[in-house]
Amino acid sequence: MPEGDTVWQAARRLHVALAGKMLTRSDLRVPKYATADLTGRAVLDVTPRGKHLLTRVEGGLTLHSHLRMDGSWKVYAPGERWSGGPSHQIRAILGTADRTAVGYRLPVLELLRTTDEHRAVGHLGPDLLGPDWDAELALANLMRDPARPLGEALLDQRNLAGIGNVYKCELCFLLGVTPWLPVGELPAERAAQLPRLAKRLLEVNRDRPIRATTGRRGPDLFVYGRAPRPCLRCRTSIRVADQGDGSRERPTYWCPTCQSGPTPRPLAPSALRTRPHPPR
Repeated sequence: MPEGDTVWQAARRLHVALAGKMLTRSDLRVPKYATADLTGRAVLDVTPRGKHLLTRVEGGLTLHSHLRMDGSWKVYAPGERWSGGPSHQIRAILGTADRTAVGYRLPVLELLRTTDEHRAVGHLGPDLLGPDWDAELALANLMRDPARPLGEALLDQRNLAGIGNVYKCELCFLLGVTPWLPVGELPAERAAQLPRLAKRLLEVNRDRPIRATTGRRGPDLFVYGRAPRPCLRCRTSIRVADQGDGSRERPTYWCPTCQSGPTPRPLAPSALRTRPHPPR
């Protein structure tokens, strides 16, 4: 699933391509909105909210989309070949005189009144890359259920919006605890550091084509996707096991030496070989 920085980049591309321009083409390929026509309306802005995209158009309408695991928005110039996937995977087309935005494999696509955006994103916690960021509220949300494993709490977008599985693993490594540590057992000084560190990681990566957390040449990430290679700090073999997020199990990486706290049984090496290369 895309992280908050990836969605922020997608929103910026769409905003640059569409904002302030009149739509000359509108095609929403979902049954509920198949007859909706946005042509003749100007795009006002494209705003990210956590992992959600809000494309606002004249007349008080917002096109809400969410990428989840496989969705993407691509922007093309006139005459450029569309390369985001086969045509049957296209869910939305928004075109202006000089650019066309094409939404592929969008699992969430709905047309709302702008005044009703809260129906789509009102449940989200403070946005790490948004103007509503509130570190104290984010930490209070995380601590609301002290028995909950830290990794699960970080992925819950109701606590703070924008963290996905990559940042979950990397944050836990930088904090020196495993993702299975109950939130309430996080040492006070590390708990206070968590919101600031999370925001910093997303901010430094929102303008980068390749996500990095190590700040060094070589491997870009400390633990995510690196099992069973050696830890960059202590050379211990990185481990991986599944951890749920309330909807599905996700591969979760950690260093058994650098990170303290409870751990499950690691996945067998044979299971690692069958996993696809982790998304970047």
